Amino acid sequence: MMNHLGVRLLSAMVGEVELSVPYSDKVTQQQGGFHGGAIGALADIAAGYAALTVSPEGMEVTTVEYKINFLSNFQGGEIRAIGRVTKAGKRIIVATAEVVHIDDSGKRSDCAVMQSTLVPVPKTY
Repeated sequence: MMNHLGVRLLSAMVGEVELSVPYSDKVTQQQGGFHGGAIGALADIAAGYAALTVSPEGMEVTTVEYKINFLSNFQGGEIRAIGRVTKAGKRIIVATAEVVHIDDSGKRSDCAVMQSTLVPVPKTY
């Protein structure tokens, strides 16, 4: 999914990850704006990687649920998602993701917010 969407890792630290996706025909809907599915996928990936940074060695994470609010839609530029861990427990991890649009002049605008619940699972590979 990350390769298909053109996701780039911008930064990663314990409990926080920032990713970006450039505007392209791979991530747009019929009216030319970023597709909600692409926005949701980017937010889910950012929250998931943030959760992975606090997971025990030998574990992966999987999303159990998320809720997303789309605040506005945009064309051109890129979208960025900052995933942050809110609470890292033994059985569940709660994370958020904020998605912003950055236009070609560098102006940032709110795009979406998400809250998710993830669970650590053993690596199977």
